Amino acid sequence: MSEKVKMLSQVAVRFSGDSGDGMQLAGNIFSTISATVGNDICTFPDYPADIRAPQGSLTGVSGFQVHIGADRVLTPGDKCDVLVAMNPAALKTQYKYCTSQTVIIIDLDSFSENDLKKAMFTTMNPFEEMNIKNEVISAPISSMCKESLKDSGLDFKAAMRCKNMFALGLVCWLFDRKLSLAEDMLKEKFAKKPEIAAANIKVLNDGYNYGHNTHSSVTTTYRVESTGKKEKGLYMDINGNKATSYGLIAAAEKAGLKLYLGSYPITPATDVLHELAKHKSLGVVTVQAEDEIAGCASAVGAAFAGALAVTSTSGPGVCLKSEAMNLAVITELPLVILDVQRGGPSTGLPTKTEQGDLLQALYGRSGESPMPVVAAKSPTHCFDAAFDACKIAVEHMTPVVLLTDAFIANGSAAWKLPDLDKYPAIVPPYVTPDMAGKWTPFQRNPKTGVRYWALPGTEGFMHRIGGLEKSNETGAISTEPENHNLMTKLRAEKVAKIVDYIPLQEVEGDKDADLLVVGFGGTYGHLSDAVSMMRSNGKKVAHAHFEFINPLPKNTEEILRKYKKVVVAEQNLGQFASYLRSKFDGLKLYQFNEVKGQPFNTSSLVDAFTKIMED
Repeated sequence: MSEKVKMLSQVAVRFSGDSGDGMQLAGNIFSTISATVGNDICTFPDYPADIRAPQGSLTGVSGFQVHIGADRVLTPGDKCDVLVAMNPAALKTQYKYCTSQTVIIIDLDSFSENDLKKAMFTTMNPFEEMNIKNEVISAPISSMCKESLKDSGLDFKAAMRCKNMFALGLVCWLFDRKLSLAEDMLKEKFAKKPEIAAANIKVLNDGYNYGHNTHSSVTTTYRVESTGKKEKGLYMDINGNKATSYGLIAAAEKAGLKLYLGSYPITPATDVLHELAKHKSLGVVTVQAEDEIAGCASAVGAAFAGALAVTSTSGPGVCLKSEAMNLAVITELPLVILDVQRGGPSTGLPTKTEQGDLLQALYGRSGESPMPVVAAKSPTHCFDAAFDACKIAVEHMTPVVLLTDAFIANGSAAWKLPDLDKYPAIVPPYVTPDMAGKWTPFQRNPKTGVRYWALPGTEGFMHRIGGLEKSNETGAISTEPENHNLMTKLRAEKVAKIVDYIPLQEVEGDKDADLLVVGFGGTYGHLSDAVSMMRSNGKKVAHAHFEFINPLPKNTEEILRKYKKVVVAEQNLGQFASYLRSKFDGLKLYQFNEVKGQPFNTSSLVDAFTKIMED
């Protein structure tokens, strides 16, 4: 019997198992293979915060969902078409992401009586207990992996670490994926351990052959072809943290500055520190400081010395950095504060996503401390958002908060490598030789309100700045009431004038829409998909997604007052909606708010927005 090949326009696969089962690696390889053959992709790593939960426990399940499509893909998908469940705990916790048509792949060897008890099953038949009637591929993955590597010289524990590759091989067979790309990735990952690479490659091929030779209880395999509509160029599978890192490097190159990162490790932002530390050859300097405020304070020092300075963290770290962030406000030095948002408050949900830091980014500091805020909307957009944040920071001599979140920071998509020649120049507002002798530290460009930047050691421009208020005229320490009032206003006006240097807000969808959906940050894909689904059903809907939060684009009020109904959807309890109301008197807004630590569910958005339209 030979299986049939069915063509699909899109498919979602979810890999799940114990934290030590290598589901993130299997998912990453499958997504990269898919991106390489021309599919669009969106991934969602979903793993627990526990360092290592008890093996087989419900709290220790790690998941990775990848959505691949022939055309544009913006979300990892509400549900999956294939679920890989390496143990009963994975089946129990991840089945909620399945439909009645989902194919489930299990490691039969991991469904023993003891395994079932760990997952809180009360019978020996978990499928009957959960009333699961899906098509199931039961493969003895562990025992076949052991048999496959019996002559490899690896011990049992090391051999079992390869079973994720058996599952990946089986999935590659199911979706007609060639293994050569996966083999190359494994050789690269385990370049210093060729015996481990060889073992993983062998098990990968055995998994593929198992599916091919047994047909694994199914008579149909699937293929997702590329439509060929993508813009030609060189693409790579990139996650948001790496794209952010590349955007920072690109901005430093455009500005002619060294890039400095002062950071302290914190989930989910640490990978930015790891990535930038690899690029010393590009003039990048990274320092892992003793704590959050030290990381930020060192970055302020680097900015004073003339670097493009960055500090990276998540919400709790922003709390700790706030004093040093304010030092950058009062000294008016360029600094980018990257906040990769996660579930809070406190330690909260450190591996989950949220948008709860917006008001902290806008207002979470002592005194009047205005700061531009930029928000990235997708893994690939993190590059542009980082570049934009750097351009604002340098050209307007101000600290800037760059908001991403765990979903887009850890998630990945197919990214076309950009042509930097098409990106705008970044021009630092340096002092000029003719200013020597008459320049003062807070002398400003009359048009932009930006103070001129004198690098230490520049002859004729010796000066002092610091955390104490300074005289607008001389730069000396000043406690004069009128001077402080003036300096406070000048700093606020400088940030407000940035509105003249950012683009107008764009609106997607129907120009005569009955409902405008408003969002910011990493919810873009889900909101865009929801609006597209509603429009395909005959609804008149539009979508405005904000990258620039402070200042808001010039046409923001015009857009918000144009539509009959406006709903602001965000993963908090209404922070952006509250901010918009504070800016525009009498603005009526509907709200859709969820704080679940998970990305939005597109179908739930459609239901909620439809109800608002019909009320």
